[in-house]
Amino acid sequence: MAEKKGFVSTVSDYCYEKASFLVAIGEYMRLMVNVAKATLQKPPHLHLILKQMFNVGVASLPVVAITGFSTGLVLAAQSFYQLSDKGLAGVTGLMVAKAMMTELGPVLTAFMVTGRVGAAMCAELGTMKVTEQIDALETMAVNPNRYLISPRIIAGTFMMPLLTIFGIVTGIFGGYLISVLYFEMAPSAYFDPMHTNITTFDFSIGVIKAIFFGILIMTISCYKGLKTSGGAEGVGRSTTNSVVICYVCILLSNFFLTVGLNVINSLLPGSA
Repeated sequence: MAEKKGFVSTVSDYCYEKASFLVAIGEYMRLMVNVAKATLQKPPHLHLILKQMFNVGVASLPVVAITGFSTGLVLAAQSFYQLSDKGLAGVTGLMVAKAMMTELGPVLTAFMVTGRVGAAMCAELGTMKVTEQIDALETMAVNPNRYLISPRIIAGTFMMPLLTIFGIVTGIFGGYLISVLYFEMAPSAYFDPMHTNITTFDFSIGVIKAIFFGILIMTISCYKGLKTSGGAEGVGRSTTNSVVICYVCILLSNFFLTVGLNVINSLLPGSA
């Protein structure tokens, strides 16, 4: 009898977790629809958007620069060591540029923004939720979706591509420095292969990923912040969960975006 009750309890807990997951997905989608409606009906004030653009973009430049630069250094060094004995050291710059544009640039930038901006947004909104500040806004006839959520999503959507481009440039520059100054490659040998082997698609795939990642980070962080409960402990739990969920969604969506965009590119007229 005890074993039967234990089995029933396990099944019940499993079903409850699945139901909770589906409910969370529904609430997340409903929040996005409500934010879109509030934004289209009456866009948020420009100063709110500019403030969030500064927090998301300008304030993230140092960490994105460090991440991109160090990644470019490692990519160039590893590529040179692996390819030099095969007579292919000349493609070091091409490998760095391709990797930074299509994969590492958007993904690593998204990780940095998640840790620096997404966590802060979730904690800020979570604190406002548990201290009933959001309820006070609704009492004063202020729409929280328009005042709090919409500026963050707009700022993240516009600033993530710019941050990603900045990270790509710093990564290529870092690879250039170690290739020329340490491995004594000619500057032309580093850059020349890029002119003929890097296409507009390589650049656009990173920008498209950055836009998608920006929307994911902002929306998930805001949703988890608005669902916070349980005081200070709940704020910490929601912040941790939002970061983990963002990382997982970035990694999974990166795979599907890579496959999907390459399939679409292969179907376009004139593609090789």
